[in-house]
Amino acid sequence: MNDAEFNPKFVAKELTSRTKLIRMIFSGFMLSTFLGEIWRRLPKFVRRSVSALVQKRFAVTVAGMLFDDEGRILLLEHVFRPDQGWGVPGGFIVKGEQPEDGLRRELREEVSIEIDQLKLLFVRTLDTPGQVEIYFRARVIGDPKPSSFEIKQARWFRLDQLPPELSQDQQKLIQRAVSLNENSE
Repeated sequence: MNDAEFNPKFVAKELTSRTKLIRMIFSGFMLSTFLGEIWRRLPKFVRRSVSALVQKRFAVTVAGMLFDDEGRILLLEHVFRPDQGWGVPGGFIVKGEQPEDGLRRELREEVSIEIDQLKLLFVRTLDTPGQVEIYFRARVIGDPKPSSFEIKQARWFRLDQLPPELSQDQQKLIQRAVSLNENSE
């Protein structure tokens, strides 16, 4: 037999080396590399299905900050809006729809208008109800008239004469849009 087998220091050193090896194998780096290799080899539909199960779901909405030549903003009185009803036009985008197209569709459906000169203003997230909101500025083509049961009325408002029922949140969003526009000119 080899003397090293009976040497307690050698045995301790070997155990320490093996422990280090085991720790390294099961450390985040090697384990994640190993799992990453498995993940990449799975069929695409399996990866998407697993992702759908573990990822938090959220809705995506679009809204338009639509100002006329007089500096007035277009607001809609919505039937289903949980607060007092008044707010900027917009709605949910559907699966596979681009945000710009979603806003155009919502405006056609709700108030029969088209838009051009579309510009992204800002994006915000809301934890409750799990929503991403995308805000645009655009020029209105046409005269807005309610064309959906969801909309009671569509009106242009001067910024110093917004409806008293307009929520604080909507007022802050409008002010943010105005300040972004002023800063970009």
